[in-house]
Amino acid sequence: MIAVDMLALKQSGAHKVSIKEAATWSAVWVAVAGAFGGWLWWTLDGDPAYGRAVANQKTLEFFTGYVIEKSLAVDNIFVFLMIFGFFKVPAEYQRRVLSYGVFGAIVLRTVMVFLGAALVREFSWILYVFGAFLLFTGLKMMLPEKEEAQDLADNRLLRWLRTHIRMSDDYHGDRFFVVKNGLRHATPMFLVLVFVELSDVVFAVDSIPAIFAVTMDPFIVLTSNIFAILGLRAMFFLLADVADRFHLLRYGLAIVLAFIGVKLLLIKVVHLPVAVSLGVVFTVIAGAVIASLLFPKKPPDPAPPAANLVMPRLAAGRFHPAIAVTTTCPGTTSRIISGNNAAEILQRM
Repeated sequence: MIAVDMLALKQSGAHKVSIKEAATWSAVWVAVAGAFGGWLWWTLDGDPAYGRAVANQKTLEFFTGYVIEKSLAVDNIFVFLMIFGFFKVPAEYQRRVLSYGVFGAIVLRTVMVFLGAALVREFSWILYVFGAFLLFTGLKMMLPEKEEAQDLADNRLLRWLRTHIRMSDDYHGDRFFVVKNGLRHATPMFLVLVFVELSDVVFAVDSIPAIFAVTMDPFIVLTSNIFAILGLRAMFFLLADVADRFHLLRYGLAIVLAFIGVKLLLIKVVHLPVAVSLGVVFTVIAGAVIASLLFPKKPPDPAPPAANLVMPRLAAGRFHPAIAVTTTCPGTTSRIISGNNAAEILQRM
């Protein structure tokens, strides 16, 4: 499927992804995940070594993990918006960098899943560490959010890359590298890809332990992660323009993380059926989305313009690392990006 996606990107060329195209691809990836779940059930049900009961259990575990990972992936959208905005990535180039980002995320998460499975197998107490971490993360997300501009210009990783790699200030189409005067230079697209990949690693620290609360089967943990990540790019283009409307979703995600954390901490005391976990996650996330639409966020009071919060007009396709922050992402409305933990993501990179 990744090869088909890459081929489609090559044939269609660089272009801004429309809502219709994003919705179509989102439906395709959800259908693919559903087809895999159906295949998994059919295969296990037809094998005498497993039977109907195991088929039902494993399939339910897969879809529960898929829903959890899909819900937590919403966090990525806020950070992607901030990264694209800071680097002034033209809208027509965003699809390519996210395609490579998804491929890299699959490789990295595969390594992390098998590493996590090995730790759980050798040290069962690590589950309590996972639970405590998820509970802490969930409670921290429930704290009031600070509306503040995020500063990538002072990021240590960005400064290190710019001092150790030959960089080009200009975009050269959607290329990651370009040869100038016989020397290979990285373009701003390469920096964007690095930050996209690292942001996914940070998010995986939360999401992978959350799936282990549902199942200890590495195959289910890995496949539910992969199928959710495959649809991340399409979900970004589908929700980028309306992400701010779901202002209560962060509290829903916080409740989900806290619930999963408590579930892990009490894993030896209380056994919750997978169906119950799926019902809780789905109800909380759906409730947060509906509540966000019923009670829209009040627009902030107009504030006097501040030089450090306004992005001046830049020449098209040119990256200026000296500018502290951007509030405009191609294809989105102008605003200060403030995802539920965007500042923390920058600090952890």
